[in-house]
Amino acid sequence: METSQSAGPFEGPEKLLEIWFAPSPAELPDASDSQDGKLGLRKVPRAIWEEMLDIVKCKILSVVEGTEMDAYLLSESSFFVSPHRLILKTCGTTLNLLGLPRILEIASSYASLSSVYRCFYSRKAFMFPERQLGPHRDWGAEVDFLDRIFPNGAAYTVGKVNGDHWLLYITTPGETSSVSSTSSSPVTPPVQLSETDEEAEAAEPSDYMKQDYTIEILMTQLSASAREQFDHASSLEVVESNPSKHALDLSSSIGIADLFPQQVTSLDAYSFFPCGYSSNALLRWSEDAGKDLTRSGEGYYTIHVTPEEGYSYASFECNVPLPVTPSPQRSKIPDLKTLIRRVVNIFQPGRLSLTLFISSEDNANAEEEEGESAVETAQRAFRAALTVPKAVNGMNGINGVNGHGANNHFSGLYRRTDKINYEFGGYDLAFASFELRQ
Repeated sequence: METSQSAGPFEGPEKLLEIWFAPSPAELPDASDSQDGKLGLRKVPRAIWEEMLDIVKCKILSVVEGTEMDAYLLSESSFFVSPHRLILKTCGTTLNLLGLPRILEIASSYASLSSVYRCFYSRKAFMFPERQLGPHRDWGAEVDFLDRIFPNGAAYTVGKVNGDHWLLYITTPGETSSVSSTSSSPVTPPVQLSETDEEAEAAEPSDYMKQDYTIEILMTQLSASAREQFDHASSLEVVESNPSKHALDLSSSIGIADLFPQQVTSLDAYSFFPCGYSSNALLRWSEDAGKDLTRSGEGYYTIHVTPEEGYSYASFECNVPLPVTPSPQRSKIPDLKTLIRRVVNIFQPGRLSLTLFISSEDNANAEEEEGESAVETAQRAFRAALTVPKAVNGMNGINGVNGHGANNHFSGLYRRTDKINYEFGGYDLAFASFELRQ
């Protein structure tokens, strides 16, 4: 993130807006009529997205076009475009929600998507809320803004109000908003469901929805050695001349490039002047990626770092469904516990919170069978990754990266300060916060 843009402290924690216009690409109006291999929202020209991002107050730095989605690296975080879904993640004092009405207009005009299937908006508590602008000055104002668009959304605070907490706004299928491409109103009115919509709502969830999975690791109080890696004072000339190459070299040297097997990873990264770092990676985690519109085979991870002392922050987010148990093969996707430890060993935070947001069909099945639900398994993985010494958890190097990277010496252990499981409409959440033991 571009920390040099404003005087004073930079707000690292991001605002995360995710909008689904259909349960899967197979249910889009143009599902049988792709354009250059693209359909739905991926057909929208880059210039149109740039106009929307001007409202949000950020710029596109680069883009990686994948098999199933496009990953835009922004001056303030990231933007992911799938045929049926958008994810807009922005930090600093960006006006994330002000882009929503324009997104709805673009979806209607360029992809014939006139209603929203589901919407999610979330963020960690701000470090400097007084510096925010527009509706982002206050959680209540953000909720009011969203309520004017979505008639039956629900807002939640997860965690300690006077400590680490996570804020979420969520709609469920059927609580939809419609937009006219010629509307000049900044807020779009709700519409009634048609009989077809009601039948779709009652139908079985698509495979896309069944496997919807997002892990976030939100870290503060990074160690001095971790912060130094993202302070580019000693290499300003290189950063200014080729910030992408500098960031890719840095990603390799500290282990970011090894978080997932390199043969499935398309990494894009950027080093900011004079400090800071962002990266997007597209992960082709299934050999069938792009072959079946009803099933996902490609996901992403994204990392953003604000390294300044006193308000350092790093975030990691990934939507690839992770296995529960580790694999002895380095070519395989890491399990949840291994991935958490890999990330934490790079950034060495004093405090962190983790969220796993997962579609709840598997949880319901587990409860019916008297088994362990996905969120309970996740909580166990959180604790094992962060509170159990290496010799006990059986991982070496940087817990599965086999010693690559500058931080393989870090073995900090954490104390869990909060643990919450939450059930939402169609989704379950595992939330936990930890602090480094002194």
